[in-house]
Amino acid sequence: MSAMTSDTVTFATAAKRVLIADDHPLYRDALRAIVPQVFPDTDLREAACQDDVLREVTSDAAFDLIVLDLNLPGVVGLSCLIQVREIAPLTPILVVSAVDDPTTMSDVIRAGGTGYVPKSAQRQMLVDAIRVIMGGGTYLPLEGMIALRDAPAQVAPTETPSSRDALTSRQRRVLELLGHGKSNKQIALELQIAEITVKAHVSSILKKMGLNNRVQAALEARKWLPD
Repeated sequence: MSAMTSDTVTFATAAKRVLIADDHPLYRDALRAIVPQVFPDTDLREAACQDDVLREVTSDAAFDLIVLDLNLPGVVGLSCLIQVREIAPLTPILVVSAVDDPTTMSDVIRAGGTGYVPKSAQRQMLVDAIRVIMGGGTYLPLEGMIALRDAPAQVAPTETPSSRDALTSRQRRVLELLGHGKSNKQIALELQIAEITVKAHVSSILKKMGLNNRVQAALEARKWLPD
């Protein structure tokens, strides 16, 4: 197994509030035991169905991390992931699922997921995944990375060269750092601006480029970055 991330990721942004969304009580209990290994003082909330998730997630301010089962009651396909991403476009979402199909893993990332861990994985993989995505990276098993690489390119309908030209010089720099896998906190430190300002820049970038989330923005930025 391997993780898609950047070598520049050196630390994880603290997750003060985490939502665990899974309809199996035993797996929720397992997640409640694992998440504090990374963030000991986290406030953990739980959801057991899509409706519960959508009631809990009201904006990017609601949670610092969402751990989401792919097949919650009420979910059709990727409906819960897509709706949560629309409500909270910047919040990291780690999908955990009994499905270990590489195409599904790729589809999750393309729909806005920040990471994917099969439920058959060892505990350490989940710990590593949380650290990677909270450090600004994207976590996928190796087979998922291959599927994502080989998937047909998806271009947002409104994303054009002119929309990229509409970005300010600061927004272009923020986008470049997103492409390098930097978290908002890391970008704020590098550019010597407030983290809330970084969030505002990311929101503007998404709107101007016709993208749905920061994962899509990072993937788009990587097309322009030198090898």
